[in-house]
Amino acid sequence: MVLSALVLTALAPAVSRGQEAANPQGELQPLALPSEKHLRNVRQLTFGGQNAEAYFSIDDKFLIFQHQGDNVPCDQMYTMPVDTPDGKPATPKLVSTGKGRTTCGYFFSSGERILYSSTHEASPACPPKPDYSHGYVWPIYDTYEIYTAKTDGSDLRRLTYSPGYDAESTISRDGKRIVFTSTSTAILTFIR
Repeated sequence: MVLSALVLTALAPAVSRGQEAANPQGELQPLALPSEKHLRNVRQLTFGGQNAEAYFSIDDKFLIFQHQGDNVPCDQMYTMPVDTPDGKPATPKLVSTGKGRTTCGYFFSSGERILYSSTHEASPACPPKPDYSHGYVWPIYDTYEIYTAKTDGSDLRRLTYSPGYDAESTISRDGKRIVFTSTSTAILTFIR
């Protein structure tokens, strides 16, 4: 399945725009069928390429997600505000290095840093695609390592140094620990 857009299901009337979404030019277009009962407050936030694995910042004002397409050959990490002053879709901001492949981005609860996994130190090129001949396969690249950075992508710090796949991280509420999937036996405690 190819994802073509991040779509936000509004939980509060403040972000509802009915059953319409803005295209890149800011024009509203129908997004849901009139008979739809469950997705009445849907609006499209991204346009073009593949956009996936979006997560909110702790204040619900920003999203972090992975994107490829539009001259981005493999998944990179982007952030964007959920709402803009003019109500038009925001332009996503690249916060990863633009090299290798990234996945699994999160915001720290402090709002000052992000967390994601990347293969960029092993090679700036995209890793080879897995064999999809038998259906969808999640690529388990042994070159994924976990990184943290400021929300603008600066001050990049590598957190894992173990051979094998290190990704799918999530952060404790106090921001002092992460839990992640690993094919190694590494244990990590993050101390700011």
